[in-house]
Amino acid sequence: MPALVLLGAQWGDEGKGKATDLLGGSVDYVVRYQGGNNAGHTVVVGDQKYALHLLPSGILSPGCTPVIGNGVVVDPSVLLSELSGLNERGVDTSKLLISGNAHVITPYNVTVDKVTERFLGKRKIGTTGRGIGPTYADKINRVGIRVQDLYDESILTQKVEAALDIKNQILTKLYNRRAIAVGQVVEELLGYAEQIRPYVADTVLILNQALEENKVVLFEGGQGTLLDIDHGTYPFVTSSNPTAGGACTGAGVGPTKISRVIGILKAYTTRVGSGPFPTELFDEDGEALRRIGGERGVTTGRDRRCGWFDAVIARYATRVNGLTDFFLTKLDVLTGWEQIPVCVAYEIDGKRVEELPYSQTDFHHAKPVYEYLPGWQENISKAKAFSDLPKNAQAYVKALEEMSGAPISAIGVGPGRDETIEINSFL
Repeated sequence: MPALVLLGAQWGDEGKGKATDLLGGSVDYVVRYQGGNNAGHTVVVGDQKYALHLLPSGILSPGCTPVIGNGVVVDPSVLLSELSGLNERGVDTSKLLISGNAHVITPYNVTVDKVTERFLGKRKIGTTGRGIGPTYADKINRVGIRVQDLYDESILTQKVEAALDIKNQILTKLYNRRAIAVGQVVEELLGYAEQIRPYVADTVLILNQALEENKVVLFEGGQGTLLDIDHGTYPFVTSSNPTAGGACTGAGVGPTKISRVIGILKAYTTRVGSGPFPTELFDEDGEALRRIGGERGVTTGRDRRCGWFDAVIARYATRVNGLTDFFLTKLDVLTGWEQIPVCVAYEIDGKRVEELPYSQTDFHHAKPVYEYLPGWQENISKAKAFSDLPKNAQAYVKALEEMSGAPISAIGVGPGRDETIEINSFL
């Protein structure tokens, strides 16, 4: 049976939670492989809406084992709060597994994130202020705290001391903040240890054994392709690799195990935070997309920047991820426009460019080149098959598929779990 990667093909917020949830009943494991509680997934089940931040979307699917892989950074307080909230709503969270090699977001990581972003002023990246970047920086600098360290007080204390040696110097001398006490941090982290112990496991071994037993494993990216630390719009990116290659390192499986890579595309484009966005709208159309699409960040609560569909970005996502399929979401939001612009290329310094420029400078100066497709007025939320869609909606989907370079195998026509048209099975 297949190992599938499901990830965002734009700047995130494409509706990965719904796509993961749609597949969740058919898979044995759903694995988050990167990011932390800076991600936000909304899943609607019946009349119930669930906002997930750190937990894999598969936690809402009975029979599915949700896994937080080694590539994720974990804030224990957020984890426990999210688990508690789901338990109160009757969701069984007992099957959750957390990699002992996942790194822990410490209180000082959150502090450093917030003061650094404020210090940058106009040059700020637009982080969520939740300590994600500093935690990944500690990981690379080899002064990070891993989940397994919570079960050895001596090692934990030594690692916290090593991390705070430099951070306290920065906090006190550069940012004029109080130094953080080692003992206070150690005490807080130890307080979480027993609460999360039932979930901690060797997830690399478990996942590889599952694949050897022909179980179906779905790897879920937390953010979008254009936020990838290597392949995104640097420096306005996240601190990890949500692209398909990140699933291998972030979960501990070899690339030969991956059989399908599914990209989630919104029928238009949105972005949260700072950075270039060629098709961004500042007019009534942008406000309409934001209002009709409910474009507010699940985790941050910030309004999303909205713009028309960008086929240049979609082609780029197909290339860097090796996408085999697309899941097109929020097609219903576009109902009501007489014509719908689609960005098919950029104009940079008077020249037409059809592929994403590698130069940051060029991308900042890119102007969208639009083609205009006829819109539709009919309500499509009840459509169950592709043929149920209005002719113009069908033509819009086919045009996006041709421009993007991979088949569109499913279409979201509403927020509900059952408001999806499945063209080709992902399994």
